[in-house]
Amino acid sequence: MRHNRRLRWAAIPIAASLSLVLAGCTQAQLNGFLPGFEEGEPPVTNHTDLVSGLWVTSWIVLLVVGVITWGLTIWAVIAYRRRKGQTGLPVQLRYNMPIEVFYTIVPLILVLGFFAFTARDQAVIEQRFAEDEIDVKVEVIAKQWAWDFNYVNEDVYSPGIQGQLSDEGPAGSLVQSELPTLYLPVGQNVEIELESRDVIHSFWVVDFLYKKDMFPGKTNYMSFVPEREGTYEGKCAELCGEYHSLMLFNVQVVSEAEYEDYIESLRDLGQEGQLSNEYDRNQNQPGKGAPELKEEHEAE
Repeated sequence: MRHNRRLRWAAIPIAASLSLVLAGCTQAQLNGFLPGFEEGEPPVTNHTDLVSGLWVTSWIVLLVVGVITWGLTIWAVIAYRRRKGQTGLPVQLRYNMPIEVFYTIVPLILVLGFFAFTARDQAVIEQRFAEDEIDVKVEVIAKQWAWDFNYVNEDVYSPGIQGQLSDEGPAGSLVQSELPTLYLPVGQNVEIELESRDVIHSFWVVDFLYKKDMFPGKTNYMSFVPEREGTYEGKCAELCGEYHSLMLFNVQVVSEAEYEDYIESLRDLGQEGQLSNEYDRNQNQPGKGAPELKEEHEAE
C-alpha cells in the first residue's frame, strides 16, 4: 500500500511537468517538426493532419520501445556486471520460452500495427473524388527538366521551363519568377492527373507532406482540398537526369477570385487548349511508330 501511494505521489508532479512542457510546444513541435504547420493557421491540405498524426504516433511508439530497450540493456549491464574476484561467464539464461515468445510476439504486433494504420490512412489519402465532386482538374506533365500544367476544366495551359540561375544574389540563386507555378483555389476539391513525357519523375509539394511518382505511359492521380492560401515549394523527388536539381516549381494557393483572374490571364496570353504528349520522347523508340534501323545493309 505504501509503495502504491508513493507511486501515485510521484506520478502527480511528473504528469504536471509533462502537461506544462507540452503546453509550451509550438504547432510545428506538436506535429513532429514537419513542414506545413503554423501557429493559428489551418493545415495546408485536408490530408496534412492525417500524415502528421501517423508520423507523430509512430515516433511515440518507437521511442517508448526504445526507452524500454535501452533501460533493460543498461539494467542488464549494471546488474550482471562482473564483480571483483569473479571469473568466467555468469550463469547463462537459455530456452526461456516466455521470454522468447515475448520478443517474437511484440515485434510482430508492432509491424502489424504500423501496417494496419498506414493502410487505413493511405486508403483515405488515395481515395479519388467522384467526377461530379471535382471542382478543379489539372493535368501535370513532367518533362526533363520542368513542368507543364493543363487546367482541364478551363481549357487553358501554362508551359514551364527548368530553374534558371540568377546573376544576382548568392551563387546558385534562381530566378523565382520564372519557375513553373501551379495555381489552385483554396477550399476547392482538386484532382491532379500526373503524366510523364520521358523518364520516371516524382511530384512532391513539400508542405503537402505527400508525393507521387510519375511514369511514362501511366496516369496517377492526387485528390485533395487546399485549405490555406500561400506559396508552397515543389520539386521532382526522383533522380531524373543531369538537371534534376533544377526541376522545381511552386504551388500558389489563392482565393477563388484570384484563381479566376489567373485563368483569364492565360487566355489573354493565347494559351488556350491543352498541351499534349506530342513531344513525348518515348514515341521515337522502335515499335512506337518511328522507323527502326536495319541491322544489316542490303547488298549492292
